Amino acid sequence: MSNGLIGKYILDIVLALAISAVATAALIPFLHKLKFGQQIREEGPRAHLKKAGTPTMGGIGFLLAILVCGIIFLVVSRDVRMVPVLLLTLLFGLIGFIDDFLKIVKKQSEGLNPKQKLLLQVAAAVAFIIILYAFGLGSSLRIPFLSREVHIPAPIFIFIALCAILGTDNAVNFTDGLDGLCSTVTVFTSLFFAIASIRIHGGVEFVCFAGVGALIGFLIFNRHPAKVFMGDTGSLALGGLIAGSALMLRMPLYILIVGLIYLIEILSVVIQVAYFKKTGGKRIFRMTPIHHHFELGGWSENKVVAVFSGITLILCVIGTLAT
Repeated sequence: MSNGLIGKYILDIVLALAISAVATAALIPFLHKLKFGQQIREEGPRAHLKKAGTPTMGGIGFLLAILVCGIIFLVVSRDVRMVPVLLLTLLFGLIGFIDDFLKIVKKQSEGLNPKQKLLLQVAAAVAFIIILYAFGLGSSLRIPFLSREVHIPAPIFIFIALCAILGTDNAVNFTDGLDGLCSTVTVFTSLFFAIASIRIHGGVEFVCFAGVGALIGFLIFNRHPAKVFMGDTGSLALGGLIAGSALMLRMPLYILIVGLIYLIEILSVVIQVAYFKKTGGKRIFRMTPIHHHFELGGWSENKVVAVFSGITLILCVIGTLAT
């Protein structure tokens, strides 16, 4: 790798960090003025009630940074393979924006209903998969630890791609529940896909590095105690970034490794709901998503974030060894 390329990667991260930090700093008083405060779920931890009114939709700041840096380095590198990732990130960010806006207007914890949100997500996912095939990247998957690709029938690939996009997007959304948790975990997963892209010449490293820098800039304000939340605008956009990058690199199976925290978060909800219905009201976890289980068990928000992020870092190292 040349010094020139390394310099561009560092510039990408620093520029995204700066744009994100400045944009978020400007957004906070603006969101306060518009009274775009977070509506806290009544069934959530009681300790979180004090967070009511904290500005949400802060994900606009880092989404802007990712898009601006992505476009800049698209022009610099002339590698159009980052365009589908930017598009999916933007589309999911827009879905999240609509969801957040409706929550604020209705002054309740739910915006789009589940069917509406799923329909929009499926439409965005299908559009991305069509583009994926246009780039000649459909029906091929990299297998962890085997250092090779396998070709699979189109119907099976499309099913895997849909599951990867929708599953990741909603799992990242569930991970956004504690100050700095989703941001920190996603810094490491985005960094993993940036490094993987460099190693296999995948062409999406500039978008992923922009994600790293943008989230670090956002964490200045999102770390505990958070001055702003990313909202669905941010978490759904991040799901698009991770899923889009993985599929452009033909690495959706690697999400099961490096995104294990995301997977555990969404599975904890599925298991809890299924068990609750089957047993007539009994629970396996104190509360879900699972970060609340540990929080109600006495862990501080900072401890949960540190442990979950540390696990993700280790898994990203394992994922790198598996590439």
